[in-house]
Amino acid sequence: MTCHMRTHMPELRAAARRMGRRRFLTVAGAAAALAFTTHLPAAGAASPSVLDARRISRNPFTLGVASGDPLPDSALLWTRLAPAPFEPDGGLPPQRVEVEWEVAYDERFFVVVSKGTATAHPEYAHSVHVEVPGLDEDRVYYYRFRTGTWISPVGRVRTAPSADSFWISSLKFAAVACAAYFDGYYTAYRHLATEDVDMVVHLGDYIYEYGVDSAGGHRGYTDRQLPAHFNRETVTLEDYRMRYALYKSDADLQAAHAAHPFVVTWDDHETENNYAGAVPENGVPPEEFLLRRAAAYRAYWENQPLRPPQRPTGPDMRLYRRLSFGSLAQFDILDTRQYRSNQAYGDGWQAPGPESEDPSRTMTGAAQERWLLDGWRESDVTWNVVPQQVTFAQRRSLPTADYKLSMDAWDGYPASRKRILDGAVAAGLENLMVLSGDAHVGYGFDLKADFDKPSSRVVGTEISTTSVTSGRDGAQRPGNWTSLTQANPHLKFYDGRRGYNVITLGQLSADIAFKTVSTVTRPGGTLSTAASFTTGTDMPGLNPA
Repeated sequence: MTCHMRTHMPELRAAARRMGRRRFLTVAGAAAALAFTTHLPAAGAASPSVLDARRISRNPFTLGVASGDPLPDSALLWTRLAPAPFEPDGGLPPQRVEVEWEVAYDERFFVVVSKGTATAHPEYAHSVHVEVPGLDEDRVYYYRFRTGTWISPVGRVRTAPSADSFWISSLKFAAVACAAYFDGYYTAYRHLATEDVDMVVHLGDYIYEYGVDSAGGHRGYTDRQLPAHFNRETVTLEDYRMRYALYKSDADLQAAHAAHPFVVTWDDHETENNYAGAVPENGVPPEEFLLRRAAAYRAYWENQPLRPPQRPTGPDMRLYRRLSFGSLAQFDILDTRQYRSNQAYGDGWQAPGPESEDPSRTMTGAAQERWLLDGWRESDVTWNVVPQQVTFAQRRSLPTADYKLSMDAWDGYPASRKRILDGAVAAGLENLMVLSGDAHVGYGFDLKADFDKPSSRVVGTEISTTSVTSGRDGAQRPGNWTSLTQANPHLKFYDGRRGYNVITLGQLSADIAFKTVSTVTRPGGTLSTAASFTTGTDMPGLNPA
């Protein structure tokens, strides 16, 4: 990003908040321009009346239910009313809808402990975000919604242990990422729904902006046809809303959300491939890209179980945040897209040099970096877990001097990475665990104080989860397996199949399972554990279980 662009960034953001008239954007990979008509009114400001929910003649809970960001005394519950999910308005008029919610100790709702009413605003695509206060810590609850004569599916949520809980035996969670609808079936989500975990951490690329053809891409539907409007890249708010509707209509994804609270962060495809801050992939003027970013961020908020502090303002959204689980774990969820410097050397895999190694370059932005390091200095938990998006460890392409590095990952921002690792050491963190996605493969890395010195101290581990579908079935040993493992002695595991991770944090050690599915290009894939590792204070790094 040029200095001139940075100077005018506040004005560009203000323009993105104001502009609602017709604009034309260049869409990546398209020869023609598409009309941009996004208008973002305040919730409730434009709703003229309340719809009598008894007039809703079709099931409005077609996108399921979800919960997220568990706290010790509250749950965040989500749903979105869409009786016709593949239509731009979801099948509802531009009127407010009153939605009842219930929370119970049991899934049959014999003992209801809390209930109330929320409003689904058309300005937010009739989505509902309910914060339920006054719950007990570290306890399972069940929840559901009702509007008119319709009752939603039942969801399950678990609250977090309180900050003064000094003895928690374990915390078990799953990590997932990268779920391109057009690359296959959500088999991993189906298996994840049956896992006994406390929560799921989603590391980004929940949706993809690319078009989906009438057959669902590699799903190869023969019993249905998707509407033609899905077969274009998302640009407008309407586009993004309908893309979420397509993805969230999947029964396996709905099952995973209903079974577990999700902690979510985005990567690039929720907006556009490999964007960096206000810099788009293909040279669109920043003021126009920020309009697209505002639409993408708004739709992300509408369709994810996020609390009010994460609600966006125009093209800005505070997604980085902190969750605590007693004295056992602190999760610092990062955003490595919104604030980063532009990729060096035109992006892609490139030889490192002065541009990528410029110490002023940042992956997180200065404010988020300070927030992370300050939080570590004040932390006294056993495990410091950092869910973020792209590969953190050094990842050389070849074991020879002509190696290349990914300019989109932390290798393109080595000074920023060094500040993070130095901060972890200075804070005295004994059990640092970085989570990442993006790469569509499963990696297990030892994080080194100096990656150029294999004998240097191990300061943490990185678990990079493979994709849910992106890259289709993949292979156990991708074509670059030998060169990558030889070039990176701190790389302890590498598998190219689809799946997810299950991680159990204990008082003394953590167990990490890399789980893979046999296929995603056909329904019915089976699940297996590709490898298991342990790590802990007395055995830093990844150790075979």
